Amino acid sequence: MRTTVPGVLRAAAARFGDEAAYVEAGASLSFTGLLERVRRTAAGYRLRGLAPGGRVVVWAPNSVDWVVAALAVSYAGGTLVPANSRYTGHEVADLADRTGAVLVVVADGFLGRTQGADLRAASDLATVREVVDIAHLSSVEAEAGDIDTVAAAVSPDDVADILFTSGTTGRPKGAMSAHRQTVGVADAWGSLGGVTSDDRYLVVNPFFHSFGYKVGIVTGLLTGATLYPLATFDLDETMRLIEAERITVLPGAPTIYQSLLAAPGRTERDLSSLRLAVTGAAVVPVVLIERMREELAIDQVVTAFGMTEAVVVTMCREGDSAETVATTCGRAIPGMETSIAENGELLVRGEFVMLGYLDDPEATAEAIDGDGWLHTGDVGVLDEDGNLTITDRLKDMYISGGFNVYPAEVEQALARMDGVSDVAVVGVPDERMGEVGMAYVVGSVSADDVIAFARQRLANFKVPRHVELVDALPRNLSGKVLKTELRGLDTPPRPSAATRPPNTEKEA
Repeated sequence: MRTTVPGVLRAAAARFGDEAAYVEAGASLSFTGLLERVRRTAAGYRLRGLAPGGRVVVWAPNSVDWVVAALAVSYAGGTLVPANSRYTGHEVADLADRTGAVLVVVADGFLGRTQGADLRAASDLATVREVVDIAHLSSVEAEAGDIDTVAAAVSPDDVADILFTSGTTGRPKGAMSAHRQTVGVADAWGSLGGVTSDDRYLVVNPFFHSFGYKVGIVTGLLTGATLYPLATFDLDETMRLIEAERITVLPGAPTIYQSLLAAPGRTERDLSSLRLAVTGAAVVPVVLIERMREELAIDQVVTAFGMTEAVVVTMCREGDSAETVATTCGRAIPGMETSIAENGELLVRGEFVMLGYLDDPEATAEAIDGDGWLHTGDVGVLDEDGNLTITDRLKDMYISGGFNVYPAEVEQALARMDGVSDVAVVGVPDERMGEVGMAYVVGSVSADDVIAFARQRLANFKVPRHVELVDALPRNLSGKVLKTELRGLDTPPRPSAATRPPNTEKEA
């Protein structure tokens, strides 16, 4: 059944057999081999208490093991809960507790951290039966037994995954998608990009994100493309792989391509195999699209718009002008439709809009109205051809290096710091990251202490780059912080070493 993740996996093994599904560190794993590993791992999950409908958190960087760990959750009838590999133990423990996770798979020691110990220190993990180190995932494997029967019983309407996104309240919300939605959106994206079994797809987008998981892993299974996962984004390794493996597909945030264009020695590399690049997640300069086409010689460069609650909504098409690609997010993909409300807010509706937020009917009702329109919180316009241009945000969310950052979540964390009496965070322009956080803090603390406190509790991309100590925050009569006034203040100075988050996590 090609409308469930297990069905897609079985169909891929039958159709593509011994062809390479993944290549990592020079070793390849065939589609048949992938299915067998997933079957045995799923059986092992069952022995550890995972029943149909149960949840499993996977907290690790891109790797073949991540793919096996995740697909095995679906194959055992469970629900996948990907966790950002930059998250702290506190953040992941919260996801595990809120989802009632049975298992948590971690990459212990990744980037020199102690994920397993951090997780246990943050919570008693009441529902978790075992924390599995992904480096020893093979130890989980068991005889497949009747696991194929379990996989076959998975319904297209069952919840396939819960991807967490932060809301303006500061509390992360879990967007639930059915199997038919996860498979359908990957199929639509792959079809519009013309992805086939001849493609070699370098995945720098993190698997914990829908851009890496759904339009990466699932698209690969549907099309037979060979995927090359990267745990961390490294320019030299990226260029080496493109040249040596003749990579054809390279989706990513604009920062990926800007880094490639500025890379020392790029002109000495043969990157001519690239044929498809899909970008978005931030404002894309027209000149970047032009340079990608001219200097990187990428045949098809397109932009798209999506969100965790709908994954892919609009996408440019082959043949669109550089101006269209850079200044719009393209037209609605098959199965989706767009509309602009009277207040200018972008509304989207269709097959790939989430089922709802986990255990939060009020937030779901607020996001999706009675007619099925998802209120995105973004302000946009549609041209006569239906191409979408995002012009502003109703929400305060900003995008840093391709990742959404919700100031309310950062503010909630900083408000717990002794000596902080008031705080507001806004996004400010940054040449490399697009936008970074600027925290305005009232209290008896230093900028260095604020940064240090944030680093302990928040993922690196959420840590404010700048901190300004102020006497008071501007507020209206109802007490709401006037963030428009904060954004209108002088541009912050360059961050000192003390206020700059460490550049140790180059993860895509």
